Amino acid sequence: MSNILPTTVAPETFALHGSYDPLRSEGSVKPPLFATSTFVAGSAGELARWFRQAYGLDSGHPGQPDGLIYSRLVNPNLQICEERWAKFERAAQAALFASGMAAISTTLLTFCRPGDQILYSAPVYGGTDYLMTHLLPSFGIGTHAFLVTDGPVQVGELLRKALAAGPVRVVYVETPANPTLALADLRGIAAECASLDPRPIVVVDSTVLGPVFHRPLELGAQVVVHSATKSIGGHSDLIAGIVAGSNELVSTIKASRTILGTMADPHTAWLLLRSLEAYKVRVEAAEQKALKVARFLRAHPAVEKLYFPGFTEDAVQMARFDSQCEGHGSLMSFTVRGGRAEAYRVLDALAVVKLAVSLGGTESLAEHPRTHTHSDVTDADLDRFGVCEGMIRLSVGLEDADDVIADLKQALGRIG
Repeated sequence: MSNILPTTVAPETFALHGSYDPLRSEGSVKPPLFATSTFVAGSAGELARWFRQAYGLDSGHPGQPDGLIYSRLVNPNLQICEERWAKFERAAQAALFASGMAAISTTLLTFCRPGDQILYSAPVYGGTDYLMTHLLPSFGIGTHAFLVTDGPVQVGELLRKALAAGPVRVVYVETPANPTLALADLRGIAAECASLDPRPIVVVDSTVLGPVFHRPLELGAQVVVHSATKSIGGHSDLIAGIVAGSNELVSTIKASRTILGTMADPHTAWLLLRSLEAYKVRVEAAEQKALKVARFLRAHPAVEKLYFPGFTEDAVQMARFDSQCEGHGSLMSFTVRGGRAEAYRVLDALAVVKLAVSLGGTESLAEHPRTHTHSDVTDADLDRFGVCEGMIRLSVGLEDADDVIADLKQALGRIG
């Protein structure tokens, strides 16, 4: 009996069977949890060779040893999960981290040194914003924000302006943006970067849509990052991050991960293996429910504006959606008539939808970006990004859509 999958299988098939041979694990149909810190080598010479590979001393295997050494470097659960996720991303390699912020921070610190410059889109997740505006500058790394809605010409102008301060190593893009769900022109940004020498690495946070609906590596990005806590984990029971890209770039990031110690633990990887098996089914089901909820919100008299990919009258944003996306996802924001008091009244009245941060889980969640997830961003910046007092962010889960709509209807009724 052969346990080798054809390379042509779809990602959802690979997520069930790929990179694992049951006959090497007592016939267990699922990968067991490898709860171990260290592994036995066959010889001292073999172990020495693996260490050279792990620490990037062997140019043919930077950061990726042929064998198992220590779970800070590689663990079977991490390796299987990484290889299965790389298939979803159509990437050569992936790397698993302890959190989304661990993935982002390790990636940026891998490629940037004091004096280097980073361009980043805004708005971004609050933790990323803090990293860009406070921590990285304290290390001597310059950071320059552009609006996610800016076109390639505007981004190109900022690129050339930033070059006066030092080499631009990374252009970091979160698309769709959190919490406005605005889309960046990834192809245009990638083209602007390609015109520079040295070429900045385009890193894209694709947490909101993921590879079922949006594949940045096919749009010109070199590295894609996710908070795997969200729809990849999908059950609100783990914290993780993941990076995908070319062998060269991800191996270099893994070498940094080894020293910084930002890898995920085996149990988290084991839980993610469970989540990947139904990942595509879950996100597609959530999207269908979200579409029904979005149509309700768009028509409700207490809702002033809906923010949801593909639901816009902005011709530029619609063109970006049509050319870059294959679906809408399940995260949206909406502004209610009034301000913070009215938004709080709606949030406090919800019963089916839970008042909590995060997104992409099986349950529907709602929060107030301005005072919750983005509370560390300055008021002036929030005003500039369009994150207003009346905005509510809603992640639609797997409940019956009519139950979610009924809950939103009664909550919105509290403000007339």
